[in-house]
Amino acid sequence: MADRVLLISWKRPVAGREERGLEVFNEAVGLYGRKQQEGKIEGFDVSLLVPNGVLDGYIAVRGSADQLALLQEDEEYMRNMVDASLIVEDLAVCTGFTNQGVAQQMQIYQEAVGKVPQTA
Repeated sequence: MADRVLLISWKRPVAGREERGLEVFNEAVGLYGRKQQEGKIEGFDVSLLVPNGVLDGYIAVRGSADQLALLQEDEEYMRNMVDASLIVEDLAVCTGFTNQGVAQQMQIYQEAVGKVPQTA
C-alpha cells in the first residue's frame, strides 16, 4: 500500500490558453494512467473543484517514496509539468504522506510534542 503522495495543484487557466490547457490535462491523466498500469505508481486521483478563488483542482499521485522520486525524474513527467506551468496559474507540487505514512508522521509529531512544555 502506498505511503507517500505527490500532490499537483493549480489555480485557474491562463486566459487565452484554455484549449492547450485541456490538452495538457488529458496528457497528464494519460501519463498517470500508463504509470499505474506499468506498476510505476500505485494510483492517482483527479479532483476538479467548484470555483472558489483559491484552488481549481489537483491530482494526487500515490506510491512509495522510490516510485514518486522516479516519477519526478521521468522525462515525460517533466515535460508535462513544464507544459502545465505555461497554461495554469500557481502550479504547485508537494510531497506528503498517506495511509501508513500518516501513522508514522503522527508518531514523530507526538514525540516532538512531548518535548515541548504545554501551556494553557
